[in-house]
Amino acid sequence: MDPKSAASNGRVIVVTGAGGGLGGAFARRFGEHGASVLVADLDHASAQATADALAADGVRAQAVRVDVSDGTSTEELAEAAKAFSGGRVHVLINNAAIYGGLRRAPFDEITEDEWDRVLSVNLKGVWLVTRALSPLLGEGSHIVNVSSATVFSGSANWAHYVASKAGVIGLTRALATELGPRGISVNAVAPGFTLTDASRDLVPGAETYGVERSALRRAIQPDDIVGAVEFLASENSGFVTGQTLIVDGGRQFI
Repeated sequence: MDPKSAASNGRVIVVTGAGGGLGGAFARRFGEHGASVLVADLDHASAQATADALAADGVRAQAVRVDVSDGTSTEELAEAAKAFSGGRVHVLINNAAIYGGLRRAPFDEITEDEWDRVLSVNLKGVWLVTRALSPLLGEGSHIVNVSSATVFSGSANWAHYVASKAGVIGLTRALATELGPRGISVNAVAPGFTLTDASRDLVPGAETYGVERSALRRAIQPDDIVGAVEFLASENSGFVTGQTLIVDGGRQFI
């Protein structure tokens, strides 16, 4: 079976952080292959822009504002998803995170407020969204959580971000264990430094950043990550759960 059609055709997909960047790329790809897409983002205008672009291409899509760090907001997302889907969500992609604009600093210069903010969105948000939407997931549903390859490199001056994304991997394993008896798979994808607008703003020379350290000597494009998520959201990965797929062109083993 074609992993693209298996992942998308006729199914309902919820993507958080889908107003742009990787989340927008996920929404577009799944929409291209027949999914109905609930586009969730803290910035409702960005979510609406993504949903409008999808609708212009004939995709059934709806925008919804969500603060993934707030339990009430995630319950409202679940209500919107229930109304949009008719009660069944096939794929949940937990992508929302604080990344672009995040201040890099030594661990002992990170403020408590900033630490708490990053962990609240990047880690707690995955838990809250999954908790809220889990009643809409059933046999054969897939959850894909977006972690980061920085977990494995221990990127300096990035402790709050690295810790939050490491937590996503641990949470993925715990959720896989708990949701497995319901026939729900839970996996994570760990992208390397990927060329998005946020990445370009974050790192000077982003187009070539880290390329010399990878086995595949080119920059990572959003489509590289999208393809991995499609696999983890398809029937082709139906017996894969609790795993983390590193997508970084081989940088972590070089």
